[in-house]
Amino acid sequence: MNPIETKNVKISVADPSAIGLLGLAVVTLVASSQKLGITNDTALIIPWAIFLGACAQLYASFNDMKLGKTFGATAFGAYGFFWLGVAMTWMIQNGVFGASMASGADKHQLGFAFLGYLIFTLFMTYGAASVSKILFIIFVLIDLLFIGLALQTLAGLEFGRWLAGFSELAISLCSFYGCGAAVLNDHFGRIVIPNGKPLIKK
Repeated sequence: MNPIETKNVKISVADPSAIGLLGLAVVTLVASSQKLGITNDTALIIPWAIFLGACAQLYASFNDMKLGKTFGATAFGAYGFFWLGVAMTWMIQNGVFGASMASGADKHQLGFAFLGYLIFTLFMTYGAASVSKILFIIFVLIDLLFIGLALQTLAGLEFGRWLAGFSELAISLCSFYGCGAAVLNDHFGRIVIPNGKPLIKK
């Protein structure tokens, strides 16, 4: 009788952070245009929220799980699901699920969701400080985004909308930078675009 043989199979995948950051960059660029008054309504932001904000980041999350990266998998996954929630919120507000649901929606409930994500992002910001400067900056800007969104929805402050809009635009620009660094540094096998050394050690 032959002894049972076991084999360890290693799954090799490319670093998914570039596609995750691209998704974040595009959706925040589009969404910031509405908050800053450059564009109107949210109807045509919904596809980008679903496919770039949600799907691209969830794809990055699932692949970070394969790599055993808890931080990246949690971050991309959490924000991917956030954009799915935002997309559905905009659908409700645009009457996709009926006029009665749209008219009965209480934006304060949305504000509490923003508070929850602010709490999550605060401790994730500490973790980002051990990865790179650019990632730390992105997370600080996300903190400001959720502060602005919470102020707008819970307190009705117009300042909150502007803070959210400018934060979102800055998140987009920094995420494009991070995406470029992830792609080109790996492609050339050297530092083409520096991410900046971590601010704290693990």
